[in-house]
Amino acid sequence: MSKKNQKASGGGKKSSLAILLMMLIAVGACALAGYTFYEMKNMKAGAKDDAPAKVKNAAPAVPVYVQMDTFTVSLKPEANDSDRVLYIGLTLRVKDAESKSLLEEYMPEVRSRLLILLAHQTATDISSDEGKTGLTEKIKETVSKPLAPNHSAVVTDVLFNAFILR
Repeated sequence: MSKKNQKASGGGKKSSLAILLMMLIAVGACALAGYTFYEMKNMKAGAKDDAPAKVKNAAPAVPVYVQMDTFTVSLKPEANDSDRVLYIGLTLRVKDAESKSLLEEYMPEVRSRLLILLAHQTATDISSDEGKTGLTEKIKETVSKPLAPNHSAVVTDVLFNAFILR
């Protein structure tokens, strides 16, 4: 019987050693999985932090301008003024080359819209800085209206090249 006890106790050592080894492998696998998860999370956070840096380092978009011929317009008369004339030169900043080509294609219509808009202004309205700012907004609205079905130019700014009020 003593041989059976020795085999049983020896066999017990082997099974406890196998269990210990399997537990170590399981703990190692969990540690490796945890480390991998931690690194993946850091990589995602790093990618989010790098995205604004890439945007900041990107070259700014080249502005697209549409040069317009100057306008000479008789302004709407006021009670105390008889005849006022506005000489104005404009450059439009547009969103993209597509807007530029659309404006160039429909330039007669754009000029007509602007002449009508400017003719409805009074000298008092546009002589102040606030009036000029309001005029730029009106010009953007007028030019941004659809020129063709489902086609409109996106005007981002109006720049004055000349502005003489007489």
